[in-house]
Amino acid sequence: MAFEPNLKKKYKEEIISALTKEFGYKSVMQVPKLEKIIINQGVGQAVADKKLIDVAQEEVSQIAGQKAILTMSKKDISNFKLRKKMPIGVKVTLRRERMYEFLERLVCVALPRIRDFKGINAKLDGRGNYTLGITEQIIFPEIDIDKISKLLGMEITFVTSAGSDEEALALLREFGLPFKNIKKS
Repeated sequence: MAFEPNLKKKYKEEIISALTKEFGYKSVMQVPKLEKIIINQGVGQAVADKKLIDVAQEEVSQIAGQKAILTMSKKDISNFKLRKKMPIGVKVTLRRERMYEFLERLVCVALPRIRDFKGINAKLDGRGNYTLGITEQIIFPEIDIDKISKLLGMEITFVTSAGSDEEALALLREFGLPFKNIKKS
């Protein structure tokens, strides 16, 4: 038997039945699921310092557990000294087992390390997806604080198959994301 992440097991054994009871789904296939997690880090300062983009790519790769790719600028912007196809960010898309492992590390290890943490805002995009902004990459234990040259923030987007924000919020809450002031029904 192959290794199965804890949150994947929890989804199959607990979350599906809890959401079916809450929303009255007729089939297991109607239950929303987490499709992918995208970690995105914009590095605007990389225009001036080329080494910054390599450091960011290395850090995001360590955090995600898979190699991050560079994102390139789409057009020239002279005020920012930006040329078309210059690297200005890094991103990585996690699916399946890696996605569940990252989510577990995020909920159990990284988020509790944020100073004065009181929960995350529950604002979704209207299509059942949620983006969490993180201001410092040092909350992840994979990052060695002594080797940090610059504190960089990142966005973590959770893409779900949910049809509405309400369903997506219930799914992410069941996975353990600590939303502020949301009552569990």
